[in-house]
Order: sequence, then structure tokens, then C-alpha cells
Amino acid sequence: MKFIKNFALISALTLVSFTSAAQNITARATTIDSAEGQIAAQAKEANADYKIITTLNKNGVYMFAKLIK
Repeated sequence: MKFIKNFALISALTLVSFTSAAQNITARATTIDSAEGQIAAQAKEANADYKIITTLNKNGVYMFAKLIK
């Protein structure tokens, strides 16, 4: 049941990232530091800063952030 809830949450947040005006980015890694490193790399590529929205720690780390230009 938890898997279904987490999958639905991740799917919804991913869908929001493609449809909202502000650009959201996601990362999945084994540690919080490596997930944040992925977020930072994506923000640098987009020439923007980022704000971490949420982090889930279930069988890996899922991190969601918003790009700030």
C-alpha cells in the first residue's frame, strides 16, 4: 500500500514538473548528498538556483526541487 501511495506521489509531482510554469526537477539516488548533487548539476545546466521542495527516503532517495531563475 505504501508503494502505491509513494508511486502516486512521485507520478503526480513528475506530472506537475512538466505542466507548471515554474520548472521543477527531480533526482533519485542512494544518498541525500548524491541526490542533491544531481539537483545542483541540473540547476547549473539550466543556469539557475534551486530550492528543495521535498525529499523521500524509501528504497533510495527521491528529491524534488524548484528552479529559481
